[in-house]
Formats: sequence, C-alpha cells, structure tokens
Amino acid sequence: MSVVRIEHVFKEYQLGEQTVHALNDITWSIDAGVFLAISGPSGSGKTTLLNLIGCIDKPTRGKIFINEEDVSEKSANELADLRSHSIGFIFQTFNLLPVLSAAENVEYPLLRRTDISKEERKMRVDYFLDIVGLSQFANHRPNQLSGGQRQRVAIARALAI
Repeated sequence: MSVVRIEHVFKEYQLGEQTVHALNDITWSIDAGVFLAISGPSGSGKTTLLNLIGCIDKPTRGKIFINEEDVSEKSANELADLRSHSIGFIFQTFNLLPVLSAAENVEYPLLRRTDISKEERKMRVDYFLDIVGLSQFANHRPNQLSGGQRQRVAIARALAI
C-alpha cells in the first residue's frame, strides 16, 4: 500500500513576470516501510517536492495522496490538522521557536491536537527527548544548544506527532 502517491504533479511559482517551473509532471509512489533518499543539484525541486509531500504547500496541478486520501484540495486548516496527526517534518533550518525550551518546542505542535491529554503530551515530550539523548537539556532554549542538539530537538518534535 502506498503511504504517499503523487499523480501528474506540477508546481509553478511566479517571480515577478517570470514563471518558475519547479516540478513538471511528477508521478511517483512510496510504499509503507520504504526508506529512500531524494538527491539532486541545488534548485532541482527537492525541497519543493518535500514541501508538497509534507502538506506545507499545494501543487499547481495534479494530485497528492497521503494514506490514500487526496490532500491536493484541502484547506490550510485541514492540512494543519493532517500534519498534526500524521506528518513529522524536520526542516533544514530546524525552525525551533527561540523563546521556547527544547521541551516546549517538542510539545508545541501537539497543542493543536484535542485527542491528546496534557499528561500524554508530557509523556511524549519526555519520551522523545530521551530517545534523542536530550532529557537533561529539556529546559534549555535553542540558543543554549549546539547545532546537533537543535537538530535532535527537531527530530524529537517530528517523532512526537
């Protein structure tokens, strides 16, 4: 079964008068349990593709299915709900909130979920910070952590979802 299926996807951006064709007619599927790497030169569309799969952006044309559900036409709120329940995303720049501690950064996306109690959120935060070896840094803010530690906070945040 495909966990991600992309059918004839195009993504275009407007830069002033110029149209940038970031993705052109991509058809692809990823089966459950498959690990893969996406590689290519700078500007080849890797990040654009991941932003579409991660429901951070929408295709110009074509369809994207996550767990057999068409997400191509969902609203921003529907996509936010989907991300909070099903998609963990680790950004290149980690996107940690500087005013929050490591634990609060891990917990932050869970606050949107009404199906998880405060106790469950705390358990997930503690568990995943422990998994990435950062339990003792739970109360540290991002500027008090090394680059590798910030990356591990971002990984814990993605796993906690």
